Amino acid sequence: MRRWFACKHCICTTHDNHSCGQGKRNISPSCCMRCTGDGKGTEKNMKALIIYDSVYGNTEKIARAIGDGLPGEVKVESIGEANPSELPTFDLLIVGSPVHGGRPTPQLETFLKELPDDALKGVKVAAFDTRFEAEDQGFALRVLMSVIRYAAERLAKDLEKKGGELIAEPEGFIVENKEGPLKQGELERASQWAKGMVVVSSQV
Repeated sequence: MRRWFACKHCICTTHDNHSCGQGKRNISPSCCMRCTGDGKGTEKNMKALIIYDSVYGNTEKIARAIGDGLPGEVKVESIGEANPSELPTFDLLIVGSPVHGGRPTPQLETFLKELPDDALKGVKVAAFDTRFEAEDQGFALRVLMSVIRYAAERLAKDLEKKGGELIAEPEGFIVENKEGPLKQGELERASQWAKGMVVVSSQV
């Protein structure tokens, strides 16, 4: 049995009882709950790896903000540092890239393509990218973006093909120009996105 506890500022949820008297409701992703359950993947002992590629530094900033939002042991590294053999030793793998013509960077695509088909079996996965905000672009570019889509969606599919269990919808974080900066509030949103994954990861 796994029980959830939250501080007085959060909604409290349990799987089998309602000792807080609040009833069984969804817990906020930004809450400061902890899980008393044991086993691999709980918040207490979760190991997470974040691999990113970054051209102007914006994707790296998002990757590190995501890392700040995760509990347990968190490793953040660039694609140039990534070691395929270590991937199965982590409970959660998050991969991020800037958008290049609707795709991840070639180095990141190649890295994932060359992984064995079952390399991520038993590993929870998620993907993100950094992108322009479609609403701020001209009509022609908005149409193009709607057709070619974004890198995060492709990354998520690649991670699932390698056996990963997707636990969050692919997410995009906004840069205001080609070289940045990030849109105000995106670092905080990245951290909150990560905290939401902690809830899902522990419940799966």
